[in-house]
Amino acid sequence: MHRLPSRRGAALTGTAGRVEHGDDARKDGLAAVSVAERSLSADVTQWLSLCLVVSAAVAADQVTKHVVASQLALDDEVAVAGPFSIHHVQNSGIAFGLFSGATAMVILLTAIAVGWMVAFFARAGARHPVLPVALGLLIGGSISNLADRVRLGHVTDFLDLRYWPAFNLADVCIVFGVVFLLGAMLSGERRPRRRPGASTLRS
Repeated sequence: MHRLPSRRGAALTGTAGRVEHGDDARKDGLAAVSVAERSLSADVTQWLSLCLVVSAAVAADQVTKHVVASQLALDDEVAVAGPFSIHHVQNSGIAFGLFSGATAMVILLTAIAVGWMVAFFARAGARHPVLPVALGLLIGGSISNLADRVRLGHVTDFLDLRYWPAFNLADVCIVFGVVFLLGAMLSGERRPRRRPGASTLRS
């Protein structure tokens, strides 16, 4: 491209950036002058948010399990409304009674999953604002059930819909965490991506 000589007295309509000369200077006028990259690693605020959600999920699950175990004998049931009841049962498997009896394998897989989620949050916690909540619910529910399996060899389930295996608040947290995580992933895919170095020219 060649710059035409300007007429005498003509005013400039824009500002020109200063060009640095040297071995590392950009010579291509079409290339971006600089590219700002935002770190996706979780910062202190996001770690605090994650810890708060994890703590709330563990506390709520442990308190409700304690109340049910202390007030209802094993297999006792209290009708609440329609098909919903509080039914004190024990489960040695994962959520909703799956893999019952495989306690050791469930403990190992849960520990690996929790470790992976923490590592993922450390390097990508800033990717989406809902990640502290989604992963907090997942980690909190998993840790609460994991603690019961290690300590007792089983978890206490009490939310019974009659047409579905009984479950607890930790299971509810895990399900909602998965839903929020999928929603964050889908919204991230739909968000238009701007090409690095792209700029808008205005007349």
